[in-house]
Amino acid sequence: MAAVTSIMRVQQILQSAVDSALRPHNLTFARYEALVLLSFSRHGSLPMRVMGDRLQLHPTSVTNIVDRLEADELVRRVPHPTDRRTTLVEITEHGRTVTDKATESVTDIDFGLSGITERQTQQLTDLLGKVRQASGDF
Repeated sequence: MAAVTSIMRVQQILQSAVDSALRPHNLTFARYEALVLLSFSRHGSLPMRVMGDRLQLHPTSVTNIVDRLEADELVRRVPHPTDRRTTLVEITEHGRTVTDKATESVTDIDFGLSGITERQTQQLTDLLGKVRQASGDF
C-alpha cells in the first residue's frame, strides 16, 4: 500500500510540474507527447493509426489531439502518398519550434523528477517498466 500511495502521489506531483511547464506553450502533456512523436519520426509525419498505437490511445483521443494541434497550426493533415484510405499527420515548422521550446521548459524542471539522480531515474524507469510489462502495457 505504501508503494502504491507513493506512486499515485508522485504521479500527481509530476503531472502538476509538467502541466505548469507546458501551459505557457498552450500544450497539455498529451498534445506535447504527440508533437514529440511526430518530431522524432523519420519524415515528420505518421498515420493517425500509428500515432494511436505508439501513444497507446483510442482513435477518438488521437483525433481530438490532432484537431487541437491543427487548430493551433502545429500540425496539418495530409493525404498519404500511396494509400488513399490513410491520412498522415505532419508537424509544421511552427510545431517544431513550439516542441523545441516546450522541451526546454520540461527539461529545465527535469520533467518534475527533481531530487533524484540520472542513475536513480534510470532505476525507477526500469522498475516501473517491469510493472508495466507484467500488466501487458508494452
